[in-house]
Amino acid sequence: MIRRLLIVNRGEIALRVVRAARELGMCSIVAHSEADTDSLAVQRADEAVCIGPPQASKSYLNIEAILQAAESVGADAVHPGYGFLSESAEFARAVKAAGMVFVGPEASIIERMGDKAMARQTAIDAGVPVVPGSPRAVSDLNEALAVAESVGFPLLIKAAAGGGGRGIRVAGNAAELREQLPMAQTEARTAFGDDRVYLERFIEHARHIEVQVLGDGERAIHFFERECSLQRRRQKVFEECPSPALDDTTRELLCRSAVALAEHVGYFGAGTLEYLYDDTTGEFFFIEMNTRIQVEHPITEAVTGVDLVREMLRLARGERLRFTQQDIQRRGWAVEMRINAEDPERGFFPSPGQVQRLVWPSGPGIRIDSGLYEGYRMPPFYDSLVAKLIVWDECRESALIRAGRALDEFTLEGFATTAALHRRLVDDPEVRQGAVDTGFLERWLEAKPTLTPSDKEVVS
Repeated sequence: MIRRLLIVNRGEIALRVVRAARELGMCSIVAHSEADTDSLAVQRADEAVCIGPPQASKSYLNIEAILQAAESVGADAVHPGYGFLSESAEFARAVKAAGMVFVGPEASIIERMGDKAMARQTAIDAGVPVVPGSPRAVSDLNEALAVAESVGFPLLIKAAAGGGGRGIRVAGNAAELREQLPMAQTEARTAFGDDRVYLERFIEHARHIEVQVLGDGERAIHFFERECSLQRRRQKVFEECPSPALDDTTRELLCRSAVALAEHVGYFGAGTLEYLYDDTTGEFFFIEMNTRIQVEHPITEAVTGVDLVREMLRLARGERLRFTQQDIQRRGWAVEMRINAEDPERGFFPSPGQVQRLVWPSGPGIRIDSGLYEGYRMPPFYDSLVAKLIVWDECRESALIRAGRALDEFTLEGFATTAALHRRLVDDPEVRQGAVDTGFLERWLEAKPTLTPSDKEVVS
């Protein structure tokens, strides 16, 4: 049994896990930095323990400090949320060695699926389609040129240990490959401590589609797909469930392939398999797996009615999957808009500050995941995400209309956010038609005029 759960994260995801733990009768303990002492997650938790200074390297990424805190509060289990140490095999192994349950997969699976090159080979072994490219990390320029001759240009150079859209470069020809390869290797070594890179064919107008899975180590099921193509600098901005691009046959094949790969590795817990979908050919290709809960999981919960975080905790305390695949049905359409403390008018410059006035939207189909409250001062040390606005309705058109209504009701005074950007997006004709790809948002930002005065009122 898990009686005392240590939550090693911050912001809305820490609060999300606190709520799920309470519903299962677990004592929730939030491990926080000095900068997050007054956070809503700390206030709502049963207990809290400080693990270090504001800098993440000295707190949320400090395994020794976290383990000491876990021992001091008598934790039975650790939930890492997303980001920080959520995909650290070293952390998962250390938690288990300390006699606690890690709410997630085994360290060996995190290593296998967290390494992009190894995950790619695993997918090939499981019979899941992958983007044509190098079968493993390339060792030198000659090997890279040989792959290019086989696959063709343009090519993506990707860090094997990368994630979050970092460590990626594009080479359009052999000369660019010669120039970009050593630079990519240096970047990978600096960012991830690992200079291995691999190559993939660059699909210029691809969609980013991902499949949510849950596994109990023996059996896995999917919770359908999410479309995450609206991205800026390879960071997701706006997601929806399901994808407007897929027909039922393709959806079934895509989701079935995700389950096959999850079962091939004996996956345990919540995970997401990410794919590129080529609109022109109808092909889909596995690219990577995230061995944790995702930021955008609420839209899957909205259309399936399943609390994914609560199910993670049930699995972690020894229960088997409670569902069969036939139990998981879709109903309606959901979108998630990431509200960041960034100023779109100043090149998305971070704008942390104090919340002076806050009015959340409400009504049917509206969900807010956030740690904000009036008087709260945003610490400048972490990610700029301050809220997730999740909207559900019976169909896509209605969901987008409702999203616009929700954004009109939202008021935040004290610092700039990306709310006005979303308000423009949900009214855009191409977005309404679902005619987007992973490069759409950056093209759209370059072509669109600046915010109008009425838009600016949304972000104050």
